[in-house]
Parts: sequence; structure tokens; C-alpha cells
Amino acid sequence: MRRTLLVTALLSAFASMPAAAAPANPARAIAADATTQLPRSVAPSHYDVSITPDAANATYTGKTTISLTVLEPTATITLNATEMAFASAQLTGAGGASHQPKITVDEEAQTATFTFAQPLARGEYKLALEYSGKIGTQAVGLFSLDYDTPQGKKRALYTQFENSDARRVIPSWDEPAYKATFTLEAIVPGDQMAVSNMPVQSTTKLPDGRKKVLFGRSPKMSTYLLFFALGDFERATKTVAGTELGVVTKRGNIKQARYVLDESGKLLKEFNNYFGVPYPLPKLDNVAAPGRSQFFGAMENWGAIFTFEYALLLDPAISTQGDKQGAFSIGAHEIAHQWFGNLVTMRWWDDLWLNEGFASWMESRMTEKLHPEWNSHLGAVAVREGAMNLDSVASTHPVVQKIDTVEQASQAFDSITYQKGEAVIRMLENYVGETAWRDGVRSYIKKYAYQNTVSDDLWNEIEKAARKPIKAIAHDFTLQPGVPMIRVTDASCKAGNTQVSVVQEEFTRDRPGKQPLTWRVPVISQTVGSISPARTLVIGGKGSFTVPGCGALVINAGQAGYYRTVYPDALFARIAKDFAKVKPIDQLGILSDSWALGLAGVQDPARFLDLANTLPLSADPQVWGRVVGVLNGLDDRYRGDEARQQKFRAFALKRLRPLMEQTGWTARKGELETIATLREQLIATLGTLGDPAVIAEARRRYAAQSSDPSAMPGPLRKTIMYVVAHHADAATWDQLRAAAKAEKSQMIKDGYYRLLASTADKALAQRALDMALTDEPGVTNSADMIAVVAQNHPELALDFALANLARVNERVDATSRSRYIPRLASASGEQATIAKLDKYAQEHLAPTSRRDAETAAANIATRIRVRNELLPKIDKWLASH
Repeated sequence: MRRTLLVTALLSAFASMPAAAAPANPARAIAADATTQLPRSVAPSHYDVSITPDAANATYTGKTTISLTVLEPTATITLNATEMAFASAQLTGAGGASHQPKITVDEEAQTATFTFAQPLARGEYKLALEYSGKIGTQAVGLFSLDYDTPQGKKRALYTQFENSDARRVIPSWDEPAYKATFTLEAIVPGDQMAVSNMPVQSTTKLPDGRKKVLFGRSPKMSTYLLFFALGDFERATKTVAGTELGVVTKRGNIKQARYVLDESGKLLKEFNNYFGVPYPLPKLDNVAAPGRSQFFGAMENWGAIFTFEYALLLDPAISTQGDKQGAFSIGAHEIAHQWFGNLVTMRWWDDLWLNEGFASWMESRMTEKLHPEWNSHLGAVAVREGAMNLDSVASTHPVVQKIDTVEQASQAFDSITYQKGEAVIRMLENYVGETAWRDGVRSYIKKYAYQNTVSDDLWNEIEKAARKPIKAIAHDFTLQPGVPMIRVTDASCKAGNTQVSVVQEEFTRDRPGKQPLTWRVPVISQTVGSISPARTLVIGGKGSFTVPGCGALVINAGQAGYYRTVYPDALFARIAKDFAKVKPIDQLGILSDSWALGLAGVQDPARFLDLANTLPLSADPQVWGRVVGVLNGLDDRYRGDEARQQKFRAFALKRLRPLMEQTGWTARKGELETIATLREQLIATLGTLGDPAVIAEARRRYAAQSSDPSAMPGPLRKTIMYVVAHHADAATWDQLRAAAKAEKSQMIKDGYYRLLASTADKALAQRALDMALTDEPGVTNSADMIAVVAQNHPELALDFALANLARVNERVDATSRSRYIPRLASASGEQATIAKLDKYAQEHLAPTSRRDAETAAANIATRIRVRNELLPKIDKWLASH
């Protein structure tokens, strides 16, 4: 975005314009080294916003008066604004003198510049603006969502401003460092509910049947956290620790939000205690909305969290154990943001991970504490794997990354920011200790409340609390990309202890000859059966240490470290022999490392199969879940080679059928919640693998649902329907479509359209694609349907999207368009697809916005290499087993 430069020749005349009286919350210049795409000469302190939406005509009118400070004499004021038409602008200074500026809008830069006849003096002013704009249908700015009810179609309005979309509704300094307070007023239909960040302060009935709703003044916050919603809603509340907690849903759905409301109360208490600063707003709502986005599932607006229904509501007719855990986790993540992100905000998008990595870490921490029955600490390995999958290819980036454009900021919401951020925090907390880490976080929150920070602000507070240097380690893992790899070079038993030597390399999936970076790596090692781990810091690329005991050796014991581990053959054989005695979290870590290292060609991929083939049925359900997931993924690698795929499936079915028999289709009284989740996984995976018994049982239950209510229990309904839809013939597919059209529950209806897109039949998949661009599924389901088709038919979905690019872009959030098309192609294994992606990127993406296209191309190249080089090794193993 362009900067507006001061015209030196005009500066001598600045005194001719008087300044206004100082506001109660005076603006300050942002830090000199802070990134901004706006001139530094003016800063806002408060916004008075009035909005009048016309939902039926998809338009709105707005009035915004901005209290601002001119910090340096200037003849222009430039702020962010896009897709709005200005009707008037007036600047008022001290004594009521007003000035009408010339308005210039730059849509490419997403700015509006107000130019005055004479330069403005330093001081306080108010800029009053009147304007109008459009209400969209995708989740950016102010948007509408239509939904079905027994009484017919209805429409609700919501806002989504992160990362840079407040400027679509409010002319503003739409960057995180320009914090200000907000007062919002809305003129709305008299029979609808309006929701914002703060409680309603007053409601005034208007002569035409509408009402004027005034919300309380917000705390000082970034523009992307402002929120507004309007519709036929209902709200349930409870008071916890002096805060009014609420859930807001479409009328008729409030019971489905009760679980999240109750759990939010528990979470609020825990967060108040952990952060040492009570939640500062008088209320905290969670607003449920129909539909979905390809970009996000929930948003942490301060005091008014937004969450799509599928991620918040629990409908006993369709919700699974996984849905329940997901609703809790998402709620925990968004409530954590009320402190980490909202109260203290990253200064610029370079440090987005300060928001997202920490919220993800707190989400996991609170899940472990409040729901130990879910055994969720094992999920740390899945978090690590999600990050390493991206972090091991050339297109990765550091956790703290350089952001120059709005589109780059949108692309920053990825697994490096979220999952690597979380994994690095977990490792560092483990290194300094829980108490020291918490004390450092508390100090950080108190010191920087209502301010903006960079990563080193946090590291400084942690170091002070821990009295232990961590900044250098943190910098290694956050300022450079990539995955360390610890290779054990020697391990020998001496006097009852194991003497270990290691070297540090770098794990990469697409650069086998790469010169490795170096990290300071905290390593925890333990022998199986020992209660005493050894801790060391591997520095300079190598290390030696002593581990108590002489049993099978586990490097990265407890799996808190962000690195991969390579064992020599003899040590791995010892681990495999004693694998049943290894702790479940270390079983998960060893399985995950074995699979990833095998796919990358670092070691024999059969190592994973050796472990999976000997895993006892009594192993932890989540360990089995990892095996199920890998076997499902390996089956996909054989796509297009039916003969070889059938040989693999014979092995996979033989391995998993006994587990399915043990788990059963019917939940047993008192069984672990983790078994319920495994049951869902098994049925879906065995269905995908073509198990005749599972497919037949799913079809039987689907056919019997009208006469036997127990045939399709709520926790299994979606899974059974998936198996039926995946193997549907044309008649069954038409039947599912008819059910979708007739369904009045919007959440269930949305699920039906996803099912229609999940078919394995290519002709039916094409019908799903064609349907996606009609009005039938609803505009927020279109992009999702195409993405679901891409899971089984990536080339078909990509070709369709490219052939209909303009229409597809209309149905994709504007902030995620540069990511959407590449992700459709990621599951392809065809060289020609890489060329298509490159052509698309060259023609449609700025050179600075091609990271997702590059990552997708790297994934395709990896799949091709795996198919050509590694699957023959799997075939050889299968032949002998």
C-alpha cells in the first residue's frame, strides 16, 4: 500500500488550522520500528460508529466520527477504506471550526485520503464521515448468511474483520497497532436482536418500527476485534466470576449451545486464575452462525466470539464425541484469545503467532486440565506432525515471519503459526518449568495490557521469571524455519547407564542434500522402565549424555521436543521388541517419526509397518487411531493403481478388522470417550478401504433408520452416512440429495451437501461439482463441496475450479482466494498438476502471494516420489507379511 508523503513546502503554514480539545483517550504515535502501511502523522483514539444495514437489499449506510490526533503537521489524512462510497467528510477542530476535505479513494491500496486546503496543526480533531457499502455473502467485512427454518428462509448478518477487513465497514486505521476505543450504534428492525462486543446500553424505538441500539464503549482494542451481528436470535446467559457469559443462536437452537455455555464458565475461571488478570469486559458472548468458511471456523472478537454452528452446536441427532471435544477445544482457544491477542496484541502480523500459537497452547492445556478423561495430552504429537508436514518443505517460513501485504497476512494463518507455535511453546515451557513459565506469562499480560508487543517482549518476561536463558533457544525455533533431526550415533550400556552420542541434522522432505541449519535443541531421553529421564541441550550440532538404565532408549521422551529422531537399526529393533512397554505418548511419537522418516527416504518405510503389525489390541485407542490414520493415508498413495492397492488393502483390513470386532458398533456402558472416537475412525476408514462387512452394515443401518431409531445413533450418524455416501450409486446419491433439499435443520442440511461431495464415483463427483455452483447448497457451502470432492478427485476438482474461476472466487472468502485453488491440488499425484498450478500462480497470484501454490507443488512432487521410490519397498514388505 502506498504511503502519503508530507509536502515540505506546506509545513510553514500549519498553524492556520486550530487544534481540537484533547480526548479522554489521547492517541499516541506507534513505535518507530513498527510496521505500518499508513502515514505516521495521524493516529485515532476513539470511533463513534453508526450503522444502518438493509439486509433485504444487501446494502448498508454508515456514519463514523473519529477522534484523532495530528502528530505531525500534514495536509492529508489517510486511513483504510475499501468497497465503500463516501457521501461526505467533515473535520472539526477546536472552537467548532470545520473543514470539508477533498476525498480520494485508492481501491488497490484500500485507502481513502482526505486532503485539506491548508495543513493541519498538531492537535486533536474529529473526522465525521458518511458513506455506504454492500453486504457480502462470504465471511469478510459485513456479510449475510441465509438459512432454512420450518417457517421458511431467513437471513442473519455478521461481521468478520480479521485480518484486515474492518476497512470494508468502517473507515479506520485498520492495523493492529492503532488501538482505539469504539462506541457502536445500530439502527435495525424492531423484532431482531443486535449483538456487539459490549452490552446494550440503550434501546430506542423509532416511529417506523425500527429501533436504535446503542452499545457500551469498548476498551482500547485493535480494529479487527470489533463485531456486530443481527438476526432472529435467542440468547442464554449465566454469570461466572462477575462476567455475564452468553451464547447466541438462531431462534430454536439455543439448547444445542448449552454445553459450550457451561464449559465456558469453567474455562473463564481457569483463565482468570492462570493469567492473573480477571477478564476485563462485563460480558462474553459466543455467537453461532450457519454455513462455513474456507478460511476459519471461529473468531475471537473481544466479548463476542463468532463461531460457525458446526463447530459450536451439539445436536444429539448428529453430534459425535469428536464434535463435543472439538466444541470445547475451539471455545478454549477463542476464550484464551481474550487475553493473548485481545488484551495484549501483536504489533504487526509478523508476530501473529503470539496470538495463535499461544491460544492453541492454552486450548490444549485447558483441555488436559478440565477433561483428563479425554487423555488429550497425547494430542501433542498430532500438533507437532501438523507443523512438521509444512515445515519440512522448501516453501516453509519462520514462526516470526516478514509480512508486507494484506494477502500475505491472510496466508500467515497456517500450521506454522498455529501448530509449530504451540509445539515450540510446549517445548520451552517444559524446559523452564510450568511455574516459571506461568509467572512469566502473568508478568507479560500485566505489563502490556491494552498494548502491542513483539515476541521478544514475551521472552524477556519469561527469562526474568525463570532466571534461565531461553531467548537464544526461542530465536532458533522462531526466527528460522525447518525441523531439527536428532540422529543417535552411539548408545552403549556402562555401569547400569546408557552413554549416548547424537548429532543434529535437519529433516526435510524435498531437499535431501540441504546443508542443515543448527538449533539449540532441548532433549529429554529415557530408557523404557526407568523413572529418571536425562535432560540435555544439544548445541553446535552434536552432543553426548548419560541416560539412567540400560533398556530400550527413547529420545524425546514425553514428546515435548520439536524435532525428529533417527535410531540406528539395533536401537530401533530394541524399541520394536519392547514397544508394548513404551508409554503411549512415546509410542505415538515413535510411530509418527517412523512414518515421516520413511516417506522422506531417511529410513526404511517398513519400520512403521513393523510397529503397526505388532501393536497389541490393548494399546491406547489414540495410538491405534494414529495407525488407522496412516494406513488410510497410505491407501490413498496407491490411488490409480488398483491391483497394488488391493494387495495393500488386504493387509490393512486384516490388521484392523480384529480391532473393529473388539470396539464394536455399539457403545458399551462406561467405555472411554477415546474408544468412541476410535469407533468413528475405524468405521470411516474400513468403509474407505472397501471392507464389505462395514459397508453392508452401514447400508443396513441407513435403510433401517425409519423403522429402527437405534440403527443410526446420533454419535455414529455422520460416520454411517459417510460410508453410504462414499460408496453411493446414482439412486442412493439422488436419495441423499432429496433428503438435503427437504431438511430444515441448516446444520444437518450443510452436512448432507458435504456427503454428496464425498462420493468415490467420479461421475457423481462431477454432479456434486456442478451443483456446487448453483444456489441449491447455499453460497457458503459451494467452496467446501469443491474442496471435499478434491479429497478423492483432486485433478477433477482443480480442473473444474480453474474452468469456472470467476464463479468459484465469488464463493470463496476474498482473504483466502490465493490459498484455495492450490489446496484443491495438494492431494494430486500427477506431474501435470504441478504445471497447472504454476500457470495459475503466474496468471492470478502476485509473486509475494504464491507460498500456498509452492507448498501444494512440493506436496505433489513428494507424492510422486513416494509412489515411484517408496511404494515398491512397501510392496516388498507386504509380500513377506
